Amino acid sequence: MARLSLNQATIKRATVVEAVEGCVRHGISSIGLWREPVADHGLERTAKLVADAGLRVSSLCRGGFLTAVDNRAALDDNRRAIDEAAALRTDTLVMVVGGVAGDKDLIGARQRVKDAIAELSVYAAEAGVILALEPMHPVFCADRGVLSTLSQALDIAEQHSSVGVVVDALHVWWDPDLDAQIVRAGPHIASYQVCDWLTPVPADVLLGRGYPGDGDIDLDRLTRHVAATGYSGDIEVEIFNADIWAADFDEVIEEVSRRYHSIVEPAL
Repeated sequence: MARLSLNQATIKRATVVEAVEGCVRHGISSIGLWREPVADHGLERTAKLVADAGLRVSSLCRGGFLTAVDNRAALDDNRRAIDEAAALRTDTLVMVVGGVAGDKDLIGARQRVKDAIAELSVYAAEAGVILALEPMHPVFCADRGVLSTLSQALDIAEQHSSVGVVVDALHVWWDPDLDAQIVRAGPHIASYQVCDWLTPVPADVLLGRGYPGDGDIDLDRLTRHVAATGYSGDIEVEIFNADIWAADFDEVIEEVSRRYHSIVEPAL
């Protein structure tokens, strides 16, 4: 349980207090927080709540959305996100970089991400925060993530000491070059997130995540590859699923723990 982290998105309806209390009840020592519920509870109050509960924050989600032609407002928001991560005593800010902008210029959007990360990396380094670029499944290229492969994320991360990558099983499992890119990613992995890819895909593909073991991803193999790089950080279970969101929080956390022990932990 020392490495299991509950990403707050898995129990989306829970408040920060409910999520923290749930982790404590089930012996989970780390939590991945999201900025919106943290803001609802208050940044300083959340930092104190987590510390008093004896938990650590594995990551803060999310920064990013840097693909607009004029992204000055986004840069300001990302600096605030970096400050929030530092206040929560996590060194990992997950970056969902953004989809294609209104001009439909995919190449330009990727260049704007590269330029924005270069600018933000200096601020992040001063705060002791890693900008963890999350490559996303190509189905999300239009609206969420123009970085579609681990290789694309690493091309940026390797240029900056304060930039890393997220290996999210849902987003990378399909990649034919994944094995080689995980080896390459080794020293740059800032977060490892697990769930499963459900088939058939729901109408809202964003909600097509399941508990580890319920879908098509070979999580045993993927986890072994990540572990072989020397990654020893937290492993977040992050699930977007309407049925799971509607379920009792304690039941969900208990199932997350059970799946982690039976599916993920044996591969470490």
